[in-house]
Amino acid sequence: MDIFKNVFKGSLSSILVVAGVALVAPIALPVVASMARPIFKGIIKGGMALMDTMQEFVAETGEQISDLVAEAKAERAAAASAATDRS
Repeated sequence: MDIFKNVFKGSLSSILVVAGVALVAPIALPVVASMARPIFKGIIKGGMALMDTMQEFVAETGEQISDLVAEAKAERAAAASAATDRS
């Protein structure tokens, strides 16, 4: 019978903990949610700012690469033109 006493003793404390959480949750959750909302909003704003910065960086990098390709093509064309003029 000692086994049953230990089982019920553990279950009773678990039931009390669950009941306590169930009573406190309706009060605590709205408070926690109202405090967490500005934090999450700030995280989202930071992510959006980072995304904008990265888009600008990628656009500028693409533009620079495009300029380099155009310069390389122009130099190749000039070199080819100079080679044909010498012949």
